[in-house]
Amino acid sequence: MEQTKNITDKDIQSLVGNLLRAGVYLSMAIVVLGGIIYLLDHSAEKIDYAVFDFNKVSLKTVEAIFSEVLTFKGAAVVQFGLLMLIFTPIARVLMAVISFFVEKDYLYVLIGLIVLSIIMVSLSGGFAH
Repeated sequence: MEQTKNITDKDIQSLVGNLLRAGVYLSMAIVVLGGIIYLLDHSAEKIDYAVFDFNKVSLKTVEAIFSEVLTFKGAAVVQFGLLMLIFTPIARVLMAVISFFVEKDYLYVLIGLIVLSIIMVSLSGGFAH
């Protein structure tokens, strides 16, 4: 007689907890690595903190961060790590939607999808484009 293991709420909570923990540790490691790269590349620069010119900032969009992180520029790696930190709770909401779907709790699937869509609209700049 073959026995199948059913996924329980405790298994899902453990998986979500491990996902959040791994996401935070991974993003922290990426930010530290980016900070080291940035300091090695820009250690001799003198920065004027009294003036901030927004037009000199090159990493204004997610696409710009992704394109420059592949060249291992320190600022891009740091911002990529911060993006990973932002996307970690989003992955948690996605995991919750999947777990509700597996449990056939369709009301909470709908609520989770609404929350996920609100987060995505907010991250994309909202309706103020």
